Amino acid sequence: MSEPVKKPARKKVEVDPRFVNYKHVWVFIEAERGVVHPVSWELLGEGRKLADALGVELAGIVMGPPGERTRAICSEAFHYGADLCYLVQDEVLHDYRNEPYTKALTELVNTYQPEILMLGASTLGRDLAGSVATTLATGLVADCTELVIEAESRNLASTRPTFGGSLLCTIMTQRHRPQMATVRPRVMAMPEPDTSRTGRIVEHKVTLIESSIITKVLEYIPDNLQDKPQLPFADIIVAGGRGLKKQENFQLVWDLAKVLGAEIGASRPIVQAGWAELDRQVGQSGKTVRPKLYIAAGISGAIQHRVGMDGADVIIAINNDPNAPIFDFAHYGIVGNAMQVLPALTDAFRAQIAQARKAG
Repeated sequence: MSEPVKKPARKKVEVDPRFVNYKHVWVFIEAERGVVHPVSWELLGEGRKLADALGVELAGIVMGPPGERTRAICSEAFHYGADLCYLVQDEVLHDYRNEPYTKALTELVNTYQPEILMLGASTLGRDLAGSVATTLATGLVADCTELVIEAESRNLASTRPTFGGSLLCTIMTQRHRPQMATVRPRVMAMPEPDTSRTGRIVEHKVTLIESSIITKVLEYIPDNLQDKPQLPFADIIVAGGRGLKKQENFQLVWDLAKVLGAEIGASRPIVQAGWAELDRQVGQSGKTVRPKLYIAAGISGAIQHRVGMDGADVIIAINNDPNAPIFDFAHYGIVGNAMQVLPALTDAFRAQIAQARKAG
């Protein structure tokens, strides 16, 4: 009988001597025209845990045009866990453009030397993170689902899906600093703000010359998202998968969602089949959600879908396969035909809601 093969111990890699003095955890606070993206507050909540584990300070990075609103964002950052804020104000930063924001953030990092820098994996954050990681010649782990500190090395262990979402891998930037990561909205929990918290503001002046910047803002056209699905911020989501068999059966998802006042979600095969629009796709290649209630009908629970919704407070799974992976992490499971269970749930919820309204 052969002996089991032992995995070789991971070789210890020391931080490059140039970066031994890099300390503290930073979160870039994404704000456009004075409106902060919620992912920034979510990252401050996560950053607070990382900073406490390292025994260092948590800092927010605020950039924008001179004015009270830009400075006020620092106060909000303190409420969500920051100990201090680095504030860069310049009229050139009125609208986001990659070149001036990259220059400003790169200069901040080189001056104040953080060991961790996190940004939201939004359209803006992804654009900025990639260019800043390039100018700093450091590593960047994108679309992380988990961030923890390896106690022995103080390295940031960043976990993200890989191979099309079929596997999870953990990546560390061992020799270079800062260690950079992006996280999609709603992956991390939103912390409760503490309005009693205060902190200090460090103002930093960056020389930015408008005439030297190639890109110009000709007009600002705000998005009109009133008629678009808002899955990342929905309290209740009813989602359907290919276990529904036929397109007309997807209407059962809509029926239940209408009764519950819920948003409608879908797995990737449903979107690829044209049964639902892309904005309703939940998963690694779609939206990440954290509803209070997630009802999954005919969804197997493959990791590609799981990473987009397993942060829900309560998950109810409906599947006729008792061995479906989704039952491994769902809070409640119904083994049965979704085409029969969904109408029954719709009728039951409709009756319960009507009774509650009558009693009220």
